[in-house]
Amino acid sequence: MDIAVLIPAHEEAERIGATVTAAAGIAGVTRVCVVDDGSRDGTADIAAAAGAKCVRLAFNVGKGAALEAGAARVADADIILLLDGDLGETATQGGLLLAPLLAGKADMTVATFPRPVNKAGFGLVKGLARFGIARLGGGFLAEAPLSGQRAMTSECLETVRPFASGYGVEVALSVRALRAGLTVAEVPTMMTHAATGRDLAGFVHRGRQFAHVCIALIKLLFEKG
Repeated sequence: MDIAVLIPAHEEAERIGATVTAAAGIAGVTRVCVVDDGSRDGTADIAAAAGAKCVRLAFNVGKGAALEAGAARVADADIILLLDGDLGETATQGGLLLAPLLAGKADMTVATFPRPVNKAGFGLVKGLARFGIARLGGGFLAEAPLSGQRAMTSECLETVRPFASGYGVEVALSVRALRAGLTVAEVPTMMTHAATGRDLAGFVHRGRQFAHVCIALIKLLFEKG
């Protein structure tokens, strides 16, 4: 069984080393590939030093395009585990996503996170994403519609590609898998990541997320299921 980890990362020098080390330590993982999305802080060098194979992009292209750039490196694996670069040591929790796939009970698993003590935003992006997945994905009510921590079989990966652009990638993954009749299961984890706050940068980030999710849903609406 070949299990590959694919990690898109932009300016994650502080956490990428710990993330790669933790991901590589998951039982069954045979390789870790990091796509450095135009970072200028040494992200790729740190990831490589931690043992990852790196795809270095000359400039920032966004999460979806970064994932697509690295997909060829992992597409031949039996299971592909997608993790964000800022998980740090909690990336070990990615192992929980593998069990339902190995048991043949799911084609795609999605990590849910512990409920945050302090909310960063007002839930508008999450609400839009949840509504869109339910509307276009046959009524599936996602607890974590924006979670980028996912595991899927190689057949599932082929079905859901190409990755949608920007922050619309997670919504598209769920909708395409559900439309294809594949089983999507959410798995509780104790993962943590660097959350955005209620400051200007945080609101700008969530505004960009909202726009990307809207664009993804509109495209999916006219995409053949």
